[in-house]
Amino acid sequence: MLQSLASRSGPALALLLLAGCASYTTRPLATAPSDGDIAALSRDAATIDRPYLKPANVDLAAPLDDNAIAVIAVLNNPDLKALRTRAGVADAQVFSARLLPDPTFSLGLGGILSGPDPFSEIASGLGLDLNALRTGKVRRQAAEAQARQVRLDLAWAEWQTAGQARLQAVRIRRLQGAIDLLRIDDAAAQSLLARNLHAAARGDIASTGVEAVRTDAAATADKLRTAEHDLDAARLELVKLLGLPPETQLRLAPSVDTAPALDPAKLTQIALDNRLDLQALRAGYDAQEAAVHKAILDQFPSLALNLNFTRDTGGNNILGPTVDFTLPLWNRNRGGIAVERATREQLKAEYDARLFQTRADIAAAASAVSLARRQRDAVRTQLPELDRLARVSHAAAARGDVSRATAETAEGALRDKRVELATADQTIDEAMIALELLTGVPREDWK
Repeated sequence: MLQSLASRSGPALALLLLAGCASYTTRPLATAPSDGDIAALSRDAATIDRPYLKPANVDLAAPLDDNAIAVIAVLNNPDLKALRTRAGVADAQVFSARLLPDPTFSLGLGGILSGPDPFSEIASGLGLDLNALRTGKVRRQAAEAQARQVRLDLAWAEWQTAGQARLQAVRIRRLQGAIDLLRIDDAAAQSLLARNLHAAARGDIASTGVEAVRTDAAATADKLRTAEHDLDAARLELVKLLGLPPETQLRLAPSVDTAPALDPAKLTQIALDNRLDLQALRAGYDAQEAAVHKAILDQFPSLALNLNFTRDTGGNNILGPTVDFTLPLWNRNRGGIAVERATREQLKAEYDARLFQTRADIAAAASAVSLARRQRDAVRTQLPELDRLARVSHAAAARGDVSRATAETAEGALRDKRVELATADQTIDEAMIALELLTGVPREDWK
């Protein structure tokens, strides 16, 4: 009867099990980098949900403000897209940790080679790993903490990428202003050099006097080339952060300057309360706590319960349980416990080091902002006098009271100070964004 039931239900059971199995399909890799779907990017940008971003209307042909730049970076950066798939892996691991272990089934047949008994021996067994049930809770806790860490790491990476994109946008704006001044300087220096060379050729001035002018012209041209190189590098870095093709030409809207007061102690506390990387480290530590707990549980005997059915060669049917377990005599998982505890200490030390580094970085960035602000204020106090001197010299040169070269020198000194001011403004802007990245929140929330 038992054999007849098994013969009838066996195919149905096999079909049921196969129906629940996953199927395999290939997923080929791309052969060229993807530049993303601009239409999909615009739709996602209009509904983005991040605490430090506002929904934006993305139009690459229109000037982009800092918020739009950050939104595009968060949505379209290729590295962030890869990290988001990693978060999917972590969620799958949580799903896996929640599943119960499958039971095991064994079936054996022993034929008679000699002897009077008329039947072949049939042995079967149904087993369940009880150890997996015992450690299931801590495994789920570890997987959930790891998934939380991955999501926090992703959020921190998004915040950093958005800040880096805004940093490049600031750099582009400031360099464009500096280059406009340097081009005027370069044109004036080349004009002065040409006049001096012409005068030296006529014998009006000594050739040795031309060398100083030539050196100044070369230095001015070198400053211009350096600034143009920096601008080109910043543009390429920005489009890369935004996940756009290298040839993309972006227009940037003017930025809004805000200058909140800086209190390093307050900013450090804001960072400790808000930085997502610190929260991710805490989640990783929670996962390791669960790993230590599991290692402790693994020192106890591992249990497996089996239900066995046997029909011997004499036709006797035998049914009974079997319990398998390890004897914790020598190992007792002491090695695993030692490794997990040492790993926990390592994570604690890394977290403490990150806290220390956070405080030091914020203090250094705040100091850099304060120094740059003092330098900028010093330059601003000099500008009115230099502007007055340049205008007076220009008027005097027009009357013939002073040489044209003297007037150009005064005008060049004014432009140099303006370039110095632009450099100081760029330093302040970059340091303020660095402080935002270090605190983990926009400067508007430093309250």
